[in-house]
Amino acid sequence: MTAIGSVAAAAFAILYGIDLVTSRPPSHGGGRLLDYLFFDANYITDAVPSLGGMIAAVLGIVITVVSIVVQLSASRFHGVATMFLRDRTNLGVMGFYVIACVCGVMVSLSLRADFVPRTTVVGMMVATMVGLVLMAPYFAYVFWFLEPTNIISRIRAEAVSTAAEGSGRASDRRCEEAQARVVSAMEELTDISSNSISGKDKIIASRAVDALKDFAVEYVTSLKKEAASRWFDLGPGIRENPDFVAMEAESRRDLVERRTWVEWKVMRQYLGIYSEALATMPDINYLIAIDTRYIGEAAAAQDDDELIELTFRFMNSYLRATLNARNVRTAYNVFNQYRQLVEAMMRKGHGKAAAAAVQHMKYYGHVSYDMKLSFVTETVAYDMGTLCEVAHEIGLEEHDEILETFLELDRATSRRSQERALKGVRKAQVKLAAYYLAADDRDRARLIYHDMEHDPPDRLIAIREELERVETKDFWEII
Repeated sequence: MTAIGSVAAAAFAILYGIDLVTSRPPSHGGGRLLDYLFFDANYITDAVPSLGGMIAAVLGIVITVVSIVVQLSASRFHGVATMFLRDRTNLGVMGFYVIACVCGVMVSLSLRADFVPRTTVVGMMVATMVGLVLMAPYFAYVFWFLEPTNIISRIRAEAVSTAAEGSGRASDRRCEEAQARVVSAMEELTDISSNSISGKDKIIASRAVDALKDFAVEYVTSLKKEAASRWFDLGPGIRENPDFVAMEAESRRDLVERRTWVEWKVMRQYLGIYSEALATMPDINYLIAIDTRYIGEAAAAQDDDELIELTFRFMNSYLRATLNARNVRTAYNVFNQYRQLVEAMMRKGHGKAAAAAVQHMKYYGHVSYDMKLSFVTETVAYDMGTLCEVAHEIGLEEHDEILETFLELDRATSRRSQERALKGVRKAQVKLAAYYLAADDRDRARLIYHDMEHDPPDRLIAIREELERVETKDFWEII
C-alpha cells in the first residue's frame, strides 16, 4: 500500500510541479503547498461531495468482491464466513470505509459560502486517497486469508488457544464452551480433509490431517498436564456429539477416567478419514499412520500410559480396515509405522506396551495369513524380527517375551497349503538367529533352532539357498 501511495503522490507532484512552472498561477502567499490547500469557497462545494461518493463507490466494490470470494470459499470450507468476520484486519478495513463514508456525508453538509473547513476537507481527502490505495492490498490480503492452507493453520491455532483457555482456570461455563469449540475445530478439519479427498486434492487433505496431529501433539506436550480436572469431563457442549452419543456409557466413563477424550476425538476423526481414503487416496492413509505414531511418541515422552494404549488401539483399527480391504501396499506402510512406534516405546522405557503391541502384530500376521495375503505375513515377520534386534540392542527386560511371541507367528501357518508365507516367516527367524550368533547370544539363537528343528529338510534347504542368493538388503521393487 505504501508503494502504491508513494507512486501516486510522486506522479501528482511531478505533474503539478510542471504546471506550476509552465502556467505560473498567482500565489496567495505562504508557499506552493499552502496554495494547493487554499480551497476556494466558490468551487470547493462541487468537489467535496464527490469525495464521499467516491469512498462509497469503493466500499461497494470491496463488499461485492469480498462477498463473492468468501461465499465461494465457504462452499468448500464451513465456518469460513464466521472466521472472516472475526478477523481484526477485515473488521478494521470495513470499519474504515464505513467511517470514511459517514464523514464524507458530514463534510459535504458542513460547507458554507463564507466558510471552508480546510482541515476537515484535507482529512476527508486523505481518507479518500487511503481508501483508493487500500483497495488493491486489501484484495490481496483477502485472497491470502482464504487460501486453504492458511484457513487450516488458522483453525488449528484457534483450537490450540481455545483448548489452552478452556483447560486452564476458566469457569465451568467457559470450559464447556471451549470444549465445544475444540470439537467443532476438529470436525471442521475433518470436513476439509474429506472434501479434499473427494476432489482429489491431496495437498489440502494432507495439510488438514497434519493440522489435527499438530493440535494433538501440542495439547499432549504443553496443555494436558496443566489442565484442570473439569476439562476432562464430557460437558454438555460435547456430550451430544454423535461420536460420543454412539459410545456405551461405560466407554464414556472410561474416557473421563483416563483423561483421553481430546486425543480419542482426534484419532476418531483420523479413523473416519482413513476409511474414506483407503480406496481412493492411499497416501493419506500413510500420513494418518505417521501422524498417529507422532501422537503415540508424544504420549510416551509424557509417560501417558492410557494414551499409549489408545494410540495402539487406533493403529490396530487402521490395520483391520486395511486388511478387510485387502490393500497390501497400505498394510505394508502402516506396519512400517507400527514397528517404528513399537521401537519408540522400547527406547523410551515402555517395554510392557511394546510387548503387548508385538502380540497384536502376531495376531494381524495370522489374520493376513488366513486371508492368503502372504506378503503381509512376511512383512509382519521381518518387522517382529527387527523389534527383537532392537530389544537385544537396548537390553529390554521384555526381550524374551517378544522373542517368544515372534516364534509363535508360524504356529498358525503350519499348513503346507501356504508354503510361501511359512517360508517367509522362517527366513525372518533365521535372519534373527544369525543376528544373535553375530552378537554372541547363542542361547536365544538356540531357541530359534529348537523351534525349527522339526521342519521338513527340503524347506530348510530351500530357505538356506534363498538367503544365500541375497546380495542386497533392498527388495527388487518399490513398495
